[in-house]
Amino acid sequence: MVVKQEAVVAAIKAKSSNLKIERFSSKIFSSQHNEYRCRLSLILIFLLNISFAQAQQNTTSYKKRVLETSEIDLLFSYYEQDGQNAAVTGGEGTEELTDATSTIVLRIPINDDDVLTVDVGLSAYTSASSSNVNPLDGNNLNTTPFDASSGESRRDVLTYINPSYRHSSENRNSIWSANAYLSSEYDYFSIGFGGSYTRLFNDKNTELTIGGNVYLDKWDLIYPIELREGFFDDRIEGDGTYDPAFSEFSEANRNSYALSLGFSQILNKKLQGALFMDVVSQSGLLSTPFQRIYFGNAENFFIDDFQLADDVERLPDNRFKIPFGGRLNYYVNDLLVLRSYYRFYWDDWGITSHTASLEAPFKVTNKFTLYPTYRYYTQSAADYFFEKEDALSTFEFYTSDYDLSKYDAHQYGLGLQYKDIFANSKIFSFGLKTIDLRFSHYDRSDGLSAYILTLGTTFVGN
Repeated sequence: MVVKQEAVVAAIKAKSSNLKIERFSSKIFSSQHNEYRCRLSLILIFLLNISFAQAQQNTTSYKKRVLETSEIDLLFSYYEQDGQNAAVTGGEGTEELTDATSTIVLRIPINDDDVLTVDVGLSAYTSASSSNVNPLDGNNLNTTPFDASSGESRRDVLTYINPSYRHSSENRNSIWSANAYLSSEYDYFSIGFGGSYTRLFNDKNTELTIGGNVYLDKWDLIYPIELREGFFDDRIEGDGTYDPAFSEFSEANRNSYALSLGFSQILNKKLQGALFMDVVSQSGLLSTPFQRIYFGNAENFFIDDFQLADDVERLPDNRFKIPFGGRLNYYVNDLLVLRSYYRFYWDDWGITSHTASLEAPFKVTNKFTLYPTYRYYTQSAADYFFEKEDALSTFEFYTSDYDLSKYDAHQYGLGLQYKDIFANSKIFSFGLKTIDLRFSHYDRSDGLSAYILTLGTTFVGN
């Protein structure tokens, strides 16, 4: 699976406070008290001058708000892919999948310094591959890994919520944030939390960020239908008796810990750069329980054209990852900006990868911008990847998931953005600030191809 970037606009708002000055009244002293009355008048004038000066200072003081008004992002994406190397069916079979995702992101300024963001999403997908966890639950005349089962297991819905809170210091040189995450689908539940600290230096031209996140996940252990206890089907064909040496996983949890470090610098009026690094540690059940394995030293058994599993994917229960890279953005002129990105990745499963991308936003008019994009990705294979029937039952670890194989990938995209900084167009009481439409096509050297269409809108409150 290809998995799948962030801006906060600050505005200055004048704040004025009204100062109420009490009116003093006093009796007119008699002539014998003139000296005392003059002294009292001088004191009153002095106090009034101090109050007036303070009122002027309060009236002319300004403070930058981190977010001027509430904003709402409405996002929709449609993703479709196909291929012939499904991990569910041991590295051979349909990878057809469609996914429609809707997301709402609400940003609310709590006060001048604090912003609450709530990100809620719903993803509904239909997968021919996952439907073949149980290829026998449909009405197919011929059971085959290259067709989807017609049963209900072919579709599912993922829901998530991701609230975060962000606080900026009075001088806007320090930013603290905290976030939480909760998601659920039919066989997986995830809860997470984290935070970050950002410090700005050098008149805000230099920025340093450190952050951390923890994810505590749990599988609902679902195995291929033929490996479940009590399975029997009189259509099984093969030499001998189908009796795989399969044992269930004793662990259902997966924990992930991530530490991130980021540094960005405005180099000059036209050039801005950034560096980043993550350190990620995972432990627990890192295998996918319903992804089949076929051994080269085991007999083959079939129902129709569907080969029954010898085992499921088995991977180490620990993984250590280090990705690091950078960005470089260059302002060519008022019409064109070049945005480049590079990332190197290493893990202790034997995978190294390189990612490079280039985006060239071109301003067509004051409100419309075109975004041509290109992304290249290449990786080596994991130590435990084997094509169908290349693994042996004597091995400790094995997988036929082509996401862990050696491959190259190219992604081409084009986007169109409409932007109105004054949000003149209104829907109810919200102004339309941006509309962003993008299309990308993805090709992988193992035959997987996909495309994704995304539509995003941003509305601002009055």
